[in-house]
Formats: sequence, structure tokens, C-alpha cells
Amino acid sequence: MRFLRNPVRLIPLLFMTAIAIGTLLLWLPIATADGTQAALSTAFFTSTSAVAVTGLIVVDTATYWSPFGKGVILLLFQVGGFGIMTAATLFGLIAGRGFGLRDRMATQVERDRLEVGDARSVLKLVLTITLVAEAVIAAILTARFALAYDMPFAQALWHGVFHSVSAFNNAGFSSFSDSVMSYQSDAAILVPIMLAVIITALGFPVMQDIRAHGLAWRRYSLHSKITVAGTIALLLVGFAGMLAMEWSNEATLAPMSTGAKLLNAAFHAVMPRTAGFNSLDVGAFHQETYILNYGLMFIGGGSAGTAGGIKVTTFAVLAAAVASEIRRERDTAMFGRRIEQRVERQALAIAVMAVLLVTAASIFILATTPLRIYEVLFETISAFATVGLSTGITADLPVSSQVVLCILMFVGRVGTITVATALATGSSERPYRFPKENPIVG
Repeated sequence: MRFLRNPVRLIPLLFMTAIAIGTLLLWLPIATADGTQAALSTAFFTSTSAVAVTGLIVVDTATYWSPFGKGVILLLFQVGGFGIMTAATLFGLIAGRGFGLRDRMATQVERDRLEVGDARSVLKLVLTITLVAEAVIAAILTARFALAYDMPFAQALWHGVFHSVSAFNNAGFSSFSDSVMSYQSDAAILVPIMLAVIITALGFPVMQDIRAHGLAWRRYSLHSKITVAGTIALLLVGFAGMLAMEWSNEATLAPMSTGAKLLNAAFHAVMPRTAGFNSLDVGAFHQETYILNYGLMFIGGGSAGTAGGIKVTTFAVLAAAVASEIRRERDTAMFGRRIEQRVERQALAIAVMAVLLVTAASIFILATTPLRIYEVLFETISAFATVGLSTGITADLPVSSQVVLCILMFVGRVGTITVATALATGSSERPYRFPKENPIVG
């Protein structure tokens, strides 16, 4: 079918198919712990959240689902994460010059060339990184659960594998009812999860640069430089913000030792960027902490990975454009490279569409529930950015609002890829130009 030859249309269809299959499997009586059939809305929401690697839940994953159901959820976020990673990576190769998947043309990225025809090696590398990283993290977590907490090996292995796959895919699902709050003072549990989230949130192009050039910063592509520098900056802002805002909060950091405070502040600086694990009670945060999380979640992680949000590079390009305008410079530049106006317009379009989508969803939920605006904003941004953190209101939302969150999760995960690709590859020029006249702005 000609319609399906266009990858911008094919990828969303494949993800919708995965969600549908997951919904049907989770709808089976064997998927629940008590053997009764789950509500269709519950199966659909859970499947969407898993495939979109978000982590928002309407039922307790640990107690509601059977081993079969939990296995289905794990498979869904593994497929969702791997599929998104490969699709985004291949689209990233294509978008630079605007060629289709069938074109075996080279895309120039600064000094290096990457062949679209070499898609097989790209997929192999993504698969290798995924499996090796997940195996290493799983082994560390399994050993810790078994040796430090006297878990039977089979149980420790299950929890280790589940959290490893969930962390690497930025899914945020936990096999424990309280996420990882029971381990908030255990660096051997929290640090491996943090590292898995940070690595994969950088995106595959950055991983490839690191693999090819090691620590030779000057040889990195502009994309990698922006992503790495932006990630470090956002992690530091999140860490300092969490310490400053929650240090004296008796419901979160205040009762902890200094070391535990630093560990949990670091953990919650990482998680809003892309993953939904929590070692602190998010519902007990101060309202100013919610605002910090809004920004971290909305920006998200790196492109062509499993992270959500508008992406670090999108935000960086917009910030650089604003700075250039303030300085009255002719060009927008970063790290000694000029940014094309086409890229600036793409970044602006993605950011504006994201704001409009989150705003519309928030207005709908506010109109249909008695919830407070800061709770609803947290939930909608978390869904759109596929983060999965929640103030605890998800399960209490009416089905219509849960469906809205499903739309946000789907569009936030699949839509950002396809919209960005469509903007990059679907450009066309009129055979004429209109007369120029500038309106008054500001």
C-alpha cells in the first residue's frame, strides 16, 4: 500500500497496533492477580503507558497484575523503547537532507558521514547497546536485592530485570507498589537506575559519538555537544532546586541524613527529565518544586532516544535564538556553528504545538474534575513528556480524562518523532514569494 510506504504514517500505525495487542492481552483474565477480567479502560491505559514508555498507572502494577500481566507490560515497554529508539535514530539520519527511507543517500553531519543504507548496522548497534546495558544493570540490581535484602534469587532476578528494562527504556514502571521509595537510602539500587536513565536519555546519536570518539569533545557533532551540555546543566539545576526547595520538607528530605538527601535530590533531578521512578512522595512536594518539575519534564531528554519532552536540542535552539535576538546578532550560533533558520522554525513549531496540546488537555481535565490546577498541570506535562511521575491523581480521574492522558502519551512519544520528521522532510517552496511587510510585535 502506498499509504504505508511513508514512514511518517507507518510508525504511528505500528505503535497503535502494539497498543491494541497489549490491550487485548491485558484484558484477558489471566493477566490479573485475582483472575477477573480487567476493565477495558484499565487495560488500554496501561498498554498505552507501557508502549509509550511513560509509567503512569491507574492500578498498582505490583498487586493488580499477575506474573503474566507483568510480563506483558515488560514486553510492551521493551518493544516500545526499542522501536522508538530505532525509528527515531533512522529518522534522524534521514531528516538532515530530506530523503526517504528507500533512498540510500548520505547525510552530512559536520565532518562525519553516516549512510542511510547502513540501517542494518545501526539497528544492530542499538540492539547491542540495549541488551548489554540492560544485562549489566539487571545483574547489579539482582545481586543487591538478593544479598542485601535476603530475597530468593528468582524473586531478586525478576525485580532486577524488570527495573533494568524499565529504567533503560525510561518507562518508569516498577514491580514494587511504592516504586523505589523503600530503597531511598540505598545508593546501590538508586545509582544504577539513575545511570541507565541518563545514558539512554542522551539518545542514540550521542551514544554513537561517545563510542566513536570517546572523550574527544572537539570531535563530537553539534547535536551531541548541545545534548551533553544541556543534560549536565539541567541535571545540576534539578539537583540544586530539589535540595533548596525540599531540604526542610518533613514529608520528603527533612528527616534524612545529609548523604541520603543528596542521593534523593540527585535521583529526583534525573527522573523528571524522562523516567517515572520516585524515591520520594511526589504528592508531598512543595508547590514550587512542582514548578521546577514542570520545566524539567517539558524539556525532557535527548533526541533519537527513549526520552520524552520537546527535547534538549529544541529548547537549546530556542534559547540560543532568543539570546541572539537580544544581542541583535544576525545569526543564531552554538559551539562555533551557525543554526539555520529552518531549524529554528522547526524548534519553535514543536514547542508551540506542545504548549497548545498540554494546555488543551489541562483545560479539559480541569473542566471535568474538581482537581487543583497545579496537580492537573503536573499530570498532563508528565503524560505528554512520557515521564510517568504523578501526584497520585491518575487512578481517580474519570475515564474521559484518562483517555486524554492516553492521547497525550501517544502524541508525546510518537508524535514528536513524526512531527519533527515531517517538518524536516516535508518542506516545499512556493514558486513565488509574497511582498514583504512586517507587523509590530511585542
